[in-house]
Amino acid sequence: MATTPSSTNPGTVLITGGSGFLGINLVRKLLSKGVTDLRSLDLVPFDYPEKDRIDATVGDIRDTDAVAKCMGGVRWVIHTAAALPLYSKEDIFTTDVIGTRNLLEAAQKAGVERFVMISSTAVYGIPDHHPLLETDEMIGVGPYGHAKIDAEAECLKAREKGLCVPIIRPKSFIGPERLGVFAMFYDWARTGHGFPMIGNGKNRYQLLDVEDLCDAIWLCLTLDRDTVNDVFNIGAKEYTTMGEDYQAVLDEAGYGKRIHGFPAAPMIWTLRFLELLHLSPLYKWIYETASKDSFVSIEKAEKQLGFAPRYSNKDALLRNYHWYLANLDSFKDATGVSHRVPWKQGILSLAKKFF
Repeated sequence: MATTPSSTNPGTVLITGGSGFLGINLVRKLLSKGVTDLRSLDLVPFDYPEKDRIDATVGDIRDTDAVAKCMGGVRWVIHTAAALPLYSKEDIFTTDVIGTRNLLEAAQKAGVERFVMISSTAVYGIPDHHPLLETDEMIGVGPYGHAKIDAEAECLKAREKGLCVPIIRPKSFIGPERLGVFAMFYDWARTGHGFPMIGNGKNRYQLLDVEDLCDAIWLCLTLDRDTVNDVFNIGAKEYTTMGEDYQAVLDEAGYGKRIHGFPAAPMIWTLRFLELLHLSPLYKWIYETASKDSFVSIEKAEKQLGFAPRYSNKDALLRNYHWYLANLDSFKDATGVSHRVPWKQGILSLAKKFF
């Protein structure tokens, strides 16, 4: 059995997806913990101020040669790389499932001690009860949810072969560097508009601050392997209703605007149609669940890991909003399908004037 890693001398740490939103927050967390031997593997260049402090490789986790090269001498792996729901079905499967398998196989060959898998609560699909527990059935919604289920299955196979593979299922997480769908909301808030919400906004929809997620990952890296070699839901401990939480941002913007709820069924059918026309700014996992309760139990992580989230939903949304305002000039003309850039607003850009 491998020795328990030392938090003061962990050796080389590989972060897949290191150029992404979670990746850069992890880099900063690890550097703050005194971890200096950091390596990143991502499809896009690592262009943050910390670029001179890490060994960054541009490469694809579907490329077995690139994966093997990056895995040499690594002690810990944090696997955050994924094709998000706006990618094609093929890219999601090959990246999230085949890519994860490639990494696990290379990690085992290289003698990696610990492999932290960042999964998703999308594995639960649209459940009929709350809070969700780690033992609940995994159903999934869309290609992304199903791919994450298959990726977790690859992790369990590697665990059976002796690799320590903590699996983290985080709620939607936000914080510095997070744009994507949240950039739409923040754009409307800063320009003095209200915002439409699917449903009446009285549902509870748990979020997560990226700093709390990084803390949970650190615990999974540094605690005893028998403690962490498990599955953990991670989310905020404090949250109210979706309408109340998001209204906090509009209040902070200071224009007196409100969240406007609309009947869920007509909006969902409209968004389904717009998605077929490639005009919807949202993908299925968002619009199918936005009007429903969505929260997980974090009791297992609290008891087993000592996880203690510091940020409520409101705290996380406001912290991200302040970062958005402070950095707007650096991304105001950018769009794409990752969390690093704003997503196209599609037909919502036309509706904005009515709010």
